[in-house]
Amino acid sequence: MDPATLPPDTEIGRVALTVAELSSTVDFYRDVVGLHVLNSDGDRTVLGLDGQELLVLKYRPNAPSREASATGLYHVAFRVPSRAALGDALQRINSEWTLDGASDHGVSEALYLSDPAGNGVEIYRDFPRASWEETPSGLVEMVTDPLDTQAVAAAATGKQSMPVDSDIGHVHLDVSSVETARAFYADALGLRVRATYDGAVFLAAGDYHHHIGANVWQRRSTPHSGQGLAWFEIRLPDEATLHATQKRLRQSDYAVSETDTGLTVHDGDGIELRLRT
Repeated sequence: MDPATLPPDTEIGRVALTVAELSSTVDFYRDVVGLHVLNSDGDRTVLGLDGQELLVLKYRPNAPSREASATGLYHVAFRVPSRAALGDALQRINSEWTLDGASDHGVSEALYLSDPAGNGVEIYRDFPRASWEETPSGLVEMVTDPLDTQAVAAAATGKQSMPVDSDIGHVHLDVSSVETARAFYADALGLRVRATYDGAVFLAAGDYHHHIGANVWQRRSTPHSGQGLAWFEIRLPDEATLHATQKRLRQSDYAVSETDTGLTVHDGDGIELRLRT
């Protein structure tokens, strides 16, 4: 493996959102997305599955709304293990919420919606990797075709929560510049570019289709503050990888802070990334 890239077993950890209204947001992620409330202490609620923390909601009643020009979250993507689980998610959305869109991406089937605060949410399942197409240059071929929602709905089993082996498969960001995102997430952090489209780049550890997406479709230009994405996490397989990543980031002139659980760094748009094993 190239020592300047992150290992294939790197994965997305927790995602934290700042919200000004807590109860309706908790209800959404529990009843629509299908997570479980793991703990809540009044100004912080953690949701996940089978004890695994996935989403942290930070209650800040006076937090201003995210400005239209602010970078930050495009969507957080929850990955389920099967079409049946995706069908169950579609059933919950149709019963409790509103579906914003649905796509077949060639590598995955995806449902799109927004939480009560307007944060983008994707729920998806991957096709088997053997079926993924590659471009002549070795990138992954992703498309955006209509999803056969009737077939997905027909696979539903009626379960009201995600399977325990679901996780956050990727985080997609609104950024000010594709070049700025690529400089941080590929050149400094060590993800591989897996696909590029007009105004977007998709990056991953190993051969996954993407752990990070970054686009300029909303023409964002100012650092994020207020409601929305507070931080997100990437989990690395071991301490050696963590230290090597810290060295690369500092050599690229990104300020890295050490914490009790790992490292904290901000990308070129000021989006907070936490790294831990």
